[in-house]
Amino acid sequence: GLHWNNDMKSPSFFERSELTQVLWSFRREFIIVGVFSMVANVLMLSPTLYMLQVYDRVLMSRSELTLLAMSLITLFFFGVMAFSEWMRSRVLVRSGVRLDEALGTRVFNASFESYLNQSSVGPARAFGDLIQIRQFLTGNGIFAFFDAPWAPIYIAVLFFLHPMLGWLAIFFAMVQIALAWFGHRHTVAPAEAAGKAAAESGAYLQSKLRNSEVLESMGMVHNLRPRWQERHEGTLALQSASQSLAHRITAWSKFIRYSQQSLALGAGALLVIDGQLSPGGMIAANVLMTRALAPIDMMVGTWRSFIGARSAFERLEVLLRDYPARDPALSRVAPKGALTLRNVVASAPGRKTPILKGVSTAVEAGTVTVVLGPSGSGKSTLARTMVGIWPDVSGEVLLDGLPIDGWDRTELGPYLGYLPQDIELFEGTIAENIARFGEVESEKVIAAARSAGLHEMILRFPKGYDTPIGEAGGLLSGGQRQRIGLARAVYGDPVLVVLDEPNANLDDVGEQALVRTVQGLKAAGRTVFLITHRPGILAVADRILILRDGLVQADGPRDEVLAALRAAQPAEQGQSGGGALVAQPA
Repeated sequence: GLHWNNDMKSPSFFERSELTQVLWSFRREFIIVGVFSMVANVLMLSPTLYMLQVYDRVLMSRSELTLLAMSLITLFFFGVMAFSEWMRSRVLVRSGVRLDEALGTRVFNASFESYLNQSSVGPARAFGDLIQIRQFLTGNGIFAFFDAPWAPIYIAVLFFLHPMLGWLAIFFAMVQIALAWFGHRHTVAPAEAAGKAAAESGAYLQSKLRNSEVLESMGMVHNLRPRWQERHEGTLALQSASQSLAHRITAWSKFIRYSQQSLALGAGALLVIDGQLSPGGMIAANVLMTRALAPIDMMVGTWRSFIGARSAFERLEVLLRDYPARDPALSRVAPKGALTLRNVVASAPGRKTPILKGVSTAVEAGTVTVVLGPSGSGKSTLARTMVGIWPDVSGEVLLDGLPIDGWDRTELGPYLGYLPQDIELFEGTIAENIARFGEVESEKVIAAARSAGLHEMILRFPKGYDTPIGEAGGLLSGGQRQRIGLARAVYGDPVLVVLDEPNANLDDVGEQALVRTVQGLKAAGRTVFLITHRPGILAVADRILILRDGLVQADGPRDEVLAALRAAQPAEQGQSGGGALVAQPA
């Protein structure tokens, strides 16, 4: 959690990572837990001392008053010990809640940024890591680390009773440590491999269930089952190997623990026979040795949890480092919508050639640009790049002359409207979806719905705008879902609106509503990019940009581009695709 800082000229040579700083802020709580652990562990000697006094003093003197006094004192010590253990548990639980409050929002934002950049750390994994750290810090595993420093004190008491008992305790401690090292060396990798295989198998099955209608309608389930079965059997094999090794180590651990208890009692009995130890000391030594080795035994049992928490800590540390928090004091002037792309190159993992290959264009605020081109030319990638959500981009994407990736997304979001090809409506009401799950302002929601030609349709639902999407989802056609997505995109009067195939599922009525929406945005001085395969929408365009194979084939005012296409049409008579499609409106 500490990193070398070469630029620092102060006496401090190290700087803590963000996650380490948060944990360091809980040092007061950890000190309190350490104090309560000290009290609890010191009072753990109470049963041993009580046992010694009963066997060596009470039974010899036969004094009931002495027995009563020692019993009351011991009960008091037990009460203080129980209170100490309860308090340290309470402090850790509350610290876990505060840890979640301190990091929850940061992990939420960073994980979504990471997922957007196609990182392997998705929100579910990041929050799983945070939960794993919190559970370890509030579970039994952390108590083992607080109790372990007191094991030498118990062993010292054993040496005080007799050196042979002390050396016997050290021997079993070394055996348990060796077993823990062996378990870490041989079980962590198989367990991680089994867990990864199980996650991949589950993800494969889940991805197929999302398309269950297609699979069932075309009889593909039978064909996909062997593929899933192969993955599932591989997962079972890895889990079986991992569990088998873990069970063997557990069996060895039990053997060592039971052997220690019996041999400690036998060694004490031998010392009693030789007259070197009293019967009370024999029984006390057995209890004391078990107590001395208990933290080590607990550490062996929780070692895997510790390794998992450490790995989770390292992953979260990298996540928070790679996606730092935005400066809340940084605020920009509201943009007007002028967009400039300079030599933009967009790539994707596993692809040899870029999707966009040096795209450059400049669009003034308040203009409508229609983007055309054949399938696979990079239009949807261009849309994502313009709103700043494509991960692997070089070149410059400027909004009003400023890099769009320099904006805080929460601040920039209300100024942007984006309609992707795949419309995703979220759990909530129609009004909440249109209002982007912010504060629902009725006038703005109705205005956005009217703009998309939705108002009358929504009113026909039993609950109107308060209809849950879960209920309406099955009743909505593809065109209706697309128009709800369009209403969401124009909600709040954004200055830059990017619509990716907004008329793909629309009928004539819906397309007319789309044209009116675009005309209204243009009249309000908003910048609109409209990606489409249909040439009929060109009537509302100020500019046309044509992509082919990631390159700009044509870019400029509508009439000039159409005239150039009209002039080039004889040379393309034998061709089909984007050029012929674009030439039709002329």
